[in-house]
Amino acid sequence: MRTFFASESVTEGHPDKMCDLISDSVLDNVLACDKKGRVACESLTTRGLVMVAGEITTNCYVEMPRLVRNLIKDIGYDDPEMGFDYESCGVITAIQEQSPDIALGVDTGGAG
Repeated sequence: MRTFFASESVTEGHPDKMCDLISDSVLDNVLACDKKGRVACESLTTRGLVMVAGEITTNCYVEMPRLVRNLIKDIGYDDPEMGFDYESCGVITAIQEQSPDIALGVDTGGAG
């Protein structure tokens, strides 16, 4: 049996990398403030919009729109003529507390 293996390599400005960076930064910000914080979030982007969604359990507050906009600026999306920039893009957050069923297993038994 023959198999074909393919992979994709993308750079920092690619939407996949930007979304990975956003989700990782949310985790980093929570853990910097709350060592026992738990984050399960995903990010997606399209022209002019970023969405961060998932479940977070923590004692601290992360200002998602500011975090997202700062990351977009750092990556270099600072020109509205390009169709996406940190100042005018929409940032939607859909974050809720971790479900009680998951919290029960993680709080008492650990994550793995």
